[in-house]
Amino acid sequence: VQLVESGGGLVQAGGSLRLSCAASGIAFSINAMGWYRQAPGKERELVASISSVSSGSSPYYGNSVSGRCTISRDGAKDTLYLQMNSLKPEDTAVYFCVSAQNIANMIALGKHADLGSWGQGTQVTVSS
Repeated sequence: VQLVESGGGLVQAGGSLRLSCAASGIAFSINAMGWYRQAPGKERELVASISSVSSGSSPYYGNSVSGRCTISRDGAKDTLYLQMNSLKPEDTAVYFCVSAQNIANMIALGKHADLGSWGQGTQVTVSS
């Protein structure tokens, strides 16, 4: 399994970023996919997830980003996206693309990292 993130960077507060995750070695359409983030000294946080295509590609958003982010998946390209708008300094973190067998495992990844696969992460820094 290989998950390769891109699109992170430095942006001013109020700006936007679009993260991408190119997946290989997995059955992309039947896995739940998502984005976790981790800031220094803080626990991993589930930012957004999307269920498998057979489960309707249903999105979920964490409370801290609800209304500001959109998660989507492109089955033709085996690529996951996270569009982030109205970014805040508290959004600063390393963002990880993750895959899991189902949404239950996706949620559990915060405590049990071995329940899924992780990308190497991409840094997002929001300046005030």
